[in-house]
Parts: sequence; structure tokens; C-alpha cells
Amino acid sequence: MAPNIATNTSVSAAELLDFVRPRHRAILLTRRADGSPQGSPLTCGVDDSGRIVVSTYPERAKTRNAKRDERVSLIVLSDDWNGPWVQIDGTAEVIDSPDSVEPLVEYFRNISGEHPDWNEYRQAMLKQGKSIIRITPEKWGPVATGGFPPHLA
Repeated sequence: MAPNIATNTSVSAAELLDFVRPRHRAILLTRRADGSPQGSPLTCGVDDSGRIVVSTYPERAKTRNAKRDERVSLIVLSDDWNGPWVQIDGTAEVIDSPDSVEPLVEYFRNISGEHPDWNEYRQAMLKQGKSIIRITPEKWGPVATGGFPPHLA
């Protein structure tokens, strides 16, 4: 069996968003107060404006860190561990409750489709005090796959 060859495919902004939309597993990298990285595994989606969005709580480290330093990175992974992935660097905006409710509706809709009771969903988001982080992509690496360098194939 021939070994898998690692790939790196440069993509446009539109191609990047097309790659991210069906993938919801990611690791968000923010900066702690001392500047060291803090990673958070999470679920993400893409909003109607082309930002990557994350549902969270205001008490979470990622939320506090993104409020303090808007520079973040996100590694979007495929469901298959050996599948393609991409790193996205961008600027984060944190929106807290109650202003987060309608962006959270869009987040849910874009990931999961229609909710059976949007009023119930909105009330739950308010009761839980949910926040949303919106990340505007500024630069991104190529869409990559793991494997061997071509000269070892």
C-alpha cells in the first residue's frame, strides 16, 4: 500500500468558508494575560457574514481572553482525525447576553438547521447567559492533510 502524501492547498476566502461550513470541530487559541497560549476544543460554525462563530459562556477562559486580546487563532479539524484541517488567524468579537441571542439563533440555524421552538431556544440562551464569539478571518494557512513528504513516497 502506498503511503499517504501530505498536502497543502492554498484557498481563497470563499473556498476557506466552504471548507469550514461542514466542519464543526475546532480548537480556539487565545492568549492568557501573561501572553501564553490557551487552547479550547469547541464547536464552531460560519455566520451569514462569513465570520466563524462559537457559542460560549462569559466565565470561560476563551471568552475572557478574547475580550482582553482580540487576536485569536482557530484550528478547524475534520471529523476524521486524518482528514484535512486549516489554521485561521483573525480578530474576535465577544457579544454577551442579551445581545447575543439573535446571533446564537443564526449560529444554531447554520449548524443544525431549524429548531422546533425558537422562543424556547431564545429563553434558554437568556437563562444560561450565553455569549458568542465571532471571529473575522484575516489570514489562513493552506488546507492541509497529514502524511509523508513526497520524496519518501
